[in-house]
Amino acid sequence: MDIDRPANVSFFDFVGGAQLLQGEDTRTVMPVLLIGICVSGAVCNLLVLLIFIRDFRNGRGSEVKALLASLASTDLVILLLCAPVRAVTYYRQTWTLGSFACRTTDWFQHSCVVAKTLILAATTKAKHTLIPCTAASGPLYSPTWVHGALAFIWIVSMMFPIPQMLFASLLSRGSDFVCVSEMPLCASDFMSLFYKIYPTVTFVAPVIFTIAYYTKTLYTAVNHAPSPQHQSKVVLVLLCLSGALGLMLLPEWGTFTWIRLGYNKPPVGLMMFAQVLLYACSSLSPVILMTMYDDVRQGLVALWFITTCRSNKRVPAIRCPQTEGNGAEVGANAVGNAVSQMKEAAFPDVEHFWTGRRNTHVEDEHDPVPWEKEEKML
Repeated sequence: MDIDRPANVSFFDFVGGAQLLQGEDTRTVMPVLLIGICVSGAVCNLLVLLIFIRDFRNGRGSEVKALLASLASTDLVILLLCAPVRAVTYYRQTWTLGSFACRTTDWFQHSCVVAKTLILAATTKAKHTLIPCTAASGPLYSPTWVHGALAFIWIVSMMFPIPQMLFASLLSRGSDFVCVSEMPLCASDFMSLFYKIYPTVTFVAPVIFTIAYYTKTLYTAVNHAPSPQHQSKVVLVLLCLSGALGLMLLPEWGTFTWIRLGYNKPPVGLMMFAQVLLYACSSLSPVILMTMYDDVRQGLVALWFITTCRSNKRVPAIRCPQTEGNGAEVGANAVGNAVSQMKEAAFPDVEHFWTGRRNTHVEDEHDPVPWEKEEKML
């Protein structure tokens, strides 16, 4: 990155990924790594979204599932819209996406990252338990406060990173352009205070609050709750999500704040590693849900059975198993249906023969030799 900071700005940084890097290895490895993370994470988040949508359609939704579905949607947006921009930038080493993308790429990514953190903090107020859905009780969650909380979270998330959009601009460098963020000296005092408040309010405080809340709730559920099994599992999943988010986003927030406060730039390798961790976090969240959250695991089993049944439409004797229960019940229902169908279809003459042999009792009025019974009685 052989470009000097202008004299009339207090900080100077590249937007949309490091540019003007030397070396073909970086130009090849980083795009391949980002695309791999993007594809795998997008598939996992799509599966999680399909499972949550199916649960809501079947009346098994909850407030926590609504917020986790929003979290998966945010991760999907980050992987599909933000990661490809960085991959293209690392490959081309200059900015080729135009002025509008230059001004909005960091603002949009920061909005999504802040929204993720605040959504996880909002799960602390959501109901984790499910109540059977009836016409009298209504839905299992209150859509009013969930929708209101999500609207408030996204408004706040889009307002805080506005300086990222204001200070971004294209800088000509020969026949090419680079996208940079430069803050003038006249705004340095106010923005120095802002860049101390911004990470604290949108990252440090929510993560500490969420981890502390779920640690205390998990301790209470394990040691004092009468039936802690289901509740402690859900709390453990949310605690793992919060911990993974805090650890994997810490390098990105650290390098971002360090540069904005006017200190010397950290090593380029550290900044690239921080960006990789940011996108890996969006790919790790659905993996945690699919491996630790019972409802998501059962939904994966149900989706697998549905896909299997659709691929075997040519076999008329195989019926699609019911998927309302858990994975064990689904498997038991499938085996039971197959056995019952084999019994109905196999050897009806033999079954009739043995039925006739079992019914050997003869009524007295139809007995052709009644004297034999009388002799036995004597």
